[in-house]
Amino acid sequence: MPITNPSREEIGEILRKAKRIAVVGLSDNPERTSYMVAKAMKDAGYEIIPVNPMIEEWEGIKAVKKLTDIDGHVDIVNIFRRSEHLLPLAHEFVQIDADVFWAQLGIADEETYKFLTEKGYTVVMDRCIKVEHALTCKKENDH
Repeated sequence: MPITNPSREEIGEILRKAKRIAVVGLSDNPERTSYMVAKAMKDAGYEIIPVNPMIEEWEGIKAVKKLTDIDGHVDIVNIFRRSEHLLPLAHEFVQIDADVFWAQLGIADEETYKFLTEKGYTVVMDRCIKVEHALTCKKENDH
């Protein structure tokens, strides 16, 4: 099953509606892409939940080890892990019943896409959330 992302308009709707983004693989190193992207999303007004067993905190926010450690609803799970890690993460994602499974630019897996879409979840793969936000949300804090 080929991966088909939502339209740019649908992605804009997702980003305008979302409030909480769990970032899997978020690094506490400011030089890493995950740090820069999450910081941009935080600065745009989103609540960021760092998910990484290797760090204690990110930007003063306590990190959790895995998705199932998060309290409360998550709108978007944004993933910065290699494609082979997507399917196990999809199983965790289903357990927390988040709204959107989002794999960053360069990350995609057809098996994971099929697994989640067959369960009715919205899936975005191989897209940068920061770029999509810039393209679809006209002004800062308009999400």
